[in-house]
Amino acid sequence: MTELQGQCLCGAVRFTAIPKGGAAVCHCNMCRRWTGGINIAVDLSEPPVFKDESKLGIYRSSDWAERLFCSQCGSSIMYRTVDGVHNVVSAQCFDDPSQFPLESEIFIDEKPSSYSLAGEHPRMTGAEFMAMIAPGKEG
Repeated sequence: MTELQGQCLCGAVRFTAIPKGGAAVCHCNMCRRWTGGINIAVDLSEPPVFKDESKLGIYRSSDWAERLFCSQCGSSIMYRTVDGVHNVVSAQCFDDPSQFPLESEIFIDEKPSSYSLAGEHPRMTGAEFMAMIAPGKEG
């Protein structure tokens, strides 16, 4: 995929990013509280490049991850692991989020029963997802 421009609601946080493909939805309790709904995000091939980081807020949500947001308008921008391996940006930061087809849902076991997303795509529980991304253990 090509490099795309993204921004928060007010435009104070602007960035360029190279998405890997389509969108994934996270239903975990943290993402739902952070976004005010479901988190529809796009995995990046490398960290985004921010034009100006002065309005970028960073919240350390766990021992291994951070959530970035605009400190001016409050828009959720991205989730990243502290080690820099995983960088996932909100699909809503791009002008045309419909360019990212829904490819998967994670933490399906934490999804409220009040909604369901249509279509056939992989759906993983939180435990299944965490097992998939956990670093390999060396003996």
